[in-house]
Amino acid sequence: MHKYLRAIGFSNITSKKELQKLVKKAVRIASRKSYTSLNAAMDSNCLYAEYHAEFGERIGLCVRGEYDENNVFSYDYCFPFLRGDKISSTEDLSVEQHIEKLSFAGIIDDFKIGISVIFYLQNIITYLKLDHADRLPVHGTTLTLSALSDSGKILLPIRKNKEDIQRIQNYNHNKNQMIAAAKNGDQEAIESLTMEDMDTYSAIQKKIHSEDVFSLVDTYFMPYGVECDLYSILGEIISCEMVINTLTGEQVYIIGLNVNDMMFDVCINQQDILGEPAVGRRFKGTIWLQGQINYPQELD
Repeated sequence: MHKYLRAIGFSNITSKKELQKLVKKAVRIASRKSYTSLNAAMDSNCLYAEYHAEFGERIGLCVRGEYDENNVFSYDYCFPFLRGDKISSTEDLSVEQHIEKLSFAGIIDDFKIGISVIFYLQNIITYLKLDHADRLPVHGTTLTLSALSDSGKILLPIRKNKEDIQRIQNYNHNKNQMIAAAKNGDQEAIESLTMEDMDTYSAIQKKIHSEDVFSLVDTYFMPYGVECDLYSILGEIISCEMVINTLTGEQVYIIGLNVNDMMFDVCINQQDILGEPAVGRRFKGTIWLQGQINYPQELD
């Protein structure tokens, strides 16, 4: 049973029999259908299919499997998804296939986050077609991230005036430039970043005895657990809407976040969030990160 089905309003799915019913319905009502032929290198000449069925605005279930020579569909696996609507990054990325099944992980190095971000790729059919046609890598792509969460809480914002916001923006811009220079071997930039981290660590050590950590840390983005696409995040809420699962009637929140200047949406069941989300407040929780690669129009 997929752990994050409840995030999109399927907390009542508790058995494989119920999941199979949901999968059959998803294949039947799918609004987006994609197909590709698997080449000989993958030891298969079958037609691989991907079905996206929505059960509410931007939330749904993706079912993947293949058709055999008798045109019989064989279900492989499924996963819940949230269709993002923001451009999260324009940096170059790479894609690697998972070992146990035909699914892929995307990896992107974005200076805004400061770490290599790994996500579960939503749209694999276009990638497979480009790979089979030997047209990879593709330049000029963008990335739309989204995430599902099974636990989260709402925190009040840190008070900031216009001058504070402008100072933070200038600081982030300068730091991103220094990180880029450091990656290119600029020794002065490396030393500046090292000294800056030491000063930050020293300042936090002094303040932590008398102040709450979440009054010092505005946002963060950190790996969580042993799976590579799970993260613990704290981000500023920039949008929030309630969506109702059309099949179960459960209410879920789709929350737009700004995490370290990276924008993406998170979907969480109303039952799993503590507090009332609102623009300007902060969301703290654990997420399963997904992503859709937006290819140049002529490649779609």
